Amino acid sequence: MKKNFINSEVFDQKFENDEDITSYLDLKNAKRPNLEQKRVNVDFPSWMIQSLDNEAQRLGVTRQSVIKVWIAERLKHSVA
Repeated sequence: MKKNFINSEVFDQKFENDEDITSYLDLKNAKRPNLEQKRVNVDFPSWMIQSLDNEAQRLGVTRQSVIKVWIAERLKHSVA
């Protein structure tokens, strides 16, 4: 899909007027700073994996989701 081009002043004006600006964006190449994914490997004891799996099943999400949410919550509290 060919993107439309406008200058930054027109873009800003459209944005400020709550106009649809998506036709001016290249969403395929959009990046969110500090939210890039990085893979890490962590070894857990089997009892911990079982507990994580039980909680994930109870919540209806993946083990990875439980781990991410719990770590994010802990980091949020420790930074504040």
